[in-house]
Amino acid sequence: MHARAKLLLLLCFISPYLSFITANFFKPFNVTYDHRALIIDGRRRMLISAGIHYPRATPEMWPDLIAKSKEGGADVIQTYVFWNGHEPVKGQYYFEGRYDLVKFVKLVGASGLYLHLRIGPYVCAEWNFGGFPVWLRDVPGIVFRTDNAPFKEEMQRFVKKIVDLMREEMLFSWQGGPIIMLQIENEYGNIEGTFGQSGKEYVKWAARMAVGLGAGVPWVMCKQTDAPEYIIDACNGYYCDGFRPNSPNKPIFWTENWDGWYTSWGAKLPHRPVEDLAFAVARFFQRGGSFQNYYMFFGGTNFGRTSGAPFLITSYDYDAPIDEYGLLSEPKWGHLKDLHAAIKLCEPALVGADSPQYIKLGSMQEAHIYRATVDAESLNSSNGSQTLCSAFLANIDEHKTVTVRFLGQTYSLPPWSVSILPDCRNTVFNTAKVAIQTSIKVAESALTLVSDGFVPKQFVAQNEGALSSWTTVKEPITVWSENNFTAKGILEHLNVTKDHSDYLWHFARIYVSDEDIAFWEENKASPEVRIDSIRDVLRVFVNGQLSDNAILASVTFLLFVPFGSQGSAIGTWVKVVQPIQLQKGYNDLVLVSQTVGLQNYGAHLERDGAGFRGQMKLTGFKNGDLNLLDILWTYQVGLKGEFLKIYAPEDTNKAEWVDLSLDAIPSTFTWYKTYFDVPAGDDPVALDLGSMGKGQAWVNGHHIGRYWTIAAAEEGCKSCDYRGAYHSDKCTTNCGNPTQIWYHVPRSWLQVSNNLLVVFEETGGNPFEISVKLRSTRVICAQVSESHYPPPHKWLRQELYGNVSSDNLTPEMNLRCEGEHIITSIEFASYGTPQGSCQKFSRGSCHAPNSLSLVSKACQGRKECNIKVSNAVFGDPCRGIMKTLAVEAKCTRSSNTGSFQY
Repeated sequence: MHARAKLLLLLCFISPYLSFITANFFKPFNVTYDHRALIIDGRRRMLISAGIHYPRATPEMWPDLIAKSKEGGADVIQTYVFWNGHEPVKGQYYFEGRYDLVKFVKLVGASGLYLHLRIGPYVCAEWNFGGFPVWLRDVPGIVFRTDNAPFKEEMQRFVKKIVDLMREEMLFSWQGGPIIMLQIENEYGNIEGTFGQSGKEYVKWAARMAVGLGAGVPWVMCKQTDAPEYIIDACNGYYCDGFRPNSPNKPIFWTENWDGWYTSWGAKLPHRPVEDLAFAVARFFQRGGSFQNYYMFFGGTNFGRTSGAPFLITSYDYDAPIDEYGLLSEPKWGHLKDLHAAIKLCEPALVGADSPQYIKLGSMQEAHIYRATVDAESLNSSNGSQTLCSAFLANIDEHKTVTVRFLGQTYSLPPWSVSILPDCRNTVFNTAKVAIQTSIKVAESALTLVSDGFVPKQFVAQNEGALSSWTTVKEPITVWSENNFTAKGILEHLNVTKDHSDYLWHFARIYVSDEDIAFWEENKASPEVRIDSIRDVLRVFVNGQLSDNAILASVTFLLFVPFGSQGSAIGTWVKVVQPIQLQKGYNDLVLVSQTVGLQNYGAHLERDGAGFRGQMKLTGFKNGDLNLLDILWTYQVGLKGEFLKIYAPEDTNKAEWVDLSLDAIPSTFTWYKTYFDVPAGDDPVALDLGSMGKGQAWVNGHHIGRYWTIAAAEEGCKSCDYRGAYHSDKCTTNCGNPTQIWYHVPRSWLQVSNNLLVVFEETGGNPFEISVKLRSTRVICAQVSESHYPPPHKWLRQELYGNVSSDNLTPEMNLRCEGEHIITSIEFASYGTPQGSCQKFSRGSCHAPNSLSLVSKACQGRKECNIKVSNAVFGDPCRGIMKTLAVEAKCTRSSNTGSFQY
């Protein structure tokens, strides 16, 4: 593509957002609240919020993520503010790239959405050290999150910095900006009791401090039952319909609706069915809630070493409605979109009523009715004011469909579901009836290899699309840094590394006498390294070689990852007993302690360190054990490759790379390098690192994160029933497979050709099998029956209170491909009684023979199509039977698109 064309593409992409640089996004408005809801510009609002963490995506991704959130029905975007990203060094602030908070807030405003800014500054968020900068623990006398003067001084300074920045940029609502609400602290109620009275005083101080900054919008505290009167206390959890704030003057807010869960290395993948998620949201609004946020609506990626809470994977997909790559997760996104549309139809009645009328419909069935007199202006109507009625009918029975009578009519309620009636008469949505398409995503090879010369045939991998030309360099198992130092005993890991690297090297020289050798031979024994406690990973090298025997560690706190590697212990504070082989004379003993994300949750994080705890001995010598705490150790932080930045294009030649041959793999503590061309199109790009062991990877100098191919247990995955209370282990997938093998590479980090990929491998893997993948939705399926309801967005409020046409009552099937893809073929279509599920459909005994032709005519060659599900379209293949339309379609990239997208 010519440079001029590229520039035009770039301008087309950014032009909608240029206006936000100087202009206000809204006419300035005030935000207050009463017992019922947030009051925006004098009017109560029912608000749907979408959680997006700006550093877990790139700025180039932000506009699309915000747009998809808005299209999905969100009114608000919610994000934390990440202190350690914005102040990596005390007093030195960073607001660029993925941490350009101002740009993110302005993009939200430019889209017409509001923003809820959760300053914290403690965020938890499965983020490294809970969002605290590691330098904070070195402030003299500091105790985190309590009535402690050093902590309060640092916290207030940062919170004030953010509030002042938002005010300077004119981003608060009263300035015409999108920020309608702020948050101070985060789930402090979970640990407040640890600090006794000091904890209570801290809550009062934090509230006074926050409000005293003059932001001019309401402040929230979540999970804080003793929040002061002027702070809204809010709920976090899977269900919050039973939550009530600590004052009758406060509205019911749900700041974190956990629509999925995070994932640990070696664990199964959690999944929360959309039927249950929609049920939880509908119940919340049914029972008086007014602000609900999805945590997460887009989860994204833990780039670099940002992943916290030891052993959490690089992906933060969270089973969210928008996946890690920015693709829609269907049916979750679409079903929630319909839910939001149904709730919005009810909004005039919901905000007009101070409380609902409650009616018992059965032993486990109930109705909540909202009635309000609304003026004509609110309804955009010329018919004058009206008394509106909206109702929610719930069946909380986990097993049975129940028929109920409500206001003179009969309604069938599926188990564990809520029906929404915006006019107290017509059902426009039921949480258990999913009429949205299912999207099947794939990762396909799409590689153009860049090679400096001929690649021998034996080097070409069997994996299609694999990178087959590599160079390599070994990480030295020796002291190389000029900044090394020697000290007696074992120093605390974080005190030395300051979290500038995962790795801390401990070098010692051990002398073995003839008597020791004879003693071991006579007793058929070997010396052992014994350590009371280590965290998170330990590698033991003797004379440059990883020790021969594997340690199987166990742990009683948090998590144990069942991983066995020679000379390695893995766990969260685990005991180590490692046999080693020593030779006569002097031996080089090297202990490499590693972190895999710092703790992100709990009281006294300032005390939470890494490395070693307790006693450390080298046992088995003839004259007794050697106390490793009493000897001299030489310390070295990080890897030489990290120090030289050999992963960056401008510095990669600082290493003496050599061609990699097949007989040189696998190898431990080794760097690998190759180049690749960018795949064409706009599909998201990922690296398939399933052939590797454990390590880190960089593309064009950008750190895409840690990788680890540890597999989940074979057992534990089962078919998931959405009915009944959800918990994180209820619906899991991916048993027996590596927890994560695909790693997101944002397209904005790529260039047209010669993209540098550098991998650091710790345990031994095969880089010849690494491949570049394109992530896309290739198959879409849907099943819609005559018993489904028409899409809620088809309804108008005026129609609900007038004459509803029969056409509006007809269910519809909507099929849509993403990105540059179009529907190129209909693989299956049947109107009648089709059987099975997506990619396993079959005809039933009742089938309309024109099904395939009609669906193909309506959809083929298009990005999106709609088909009414009725006999009027397909004819009636079997009278007196409820018919269903089942369709499977294939999405393929359109051929008339450019070769590279910015």
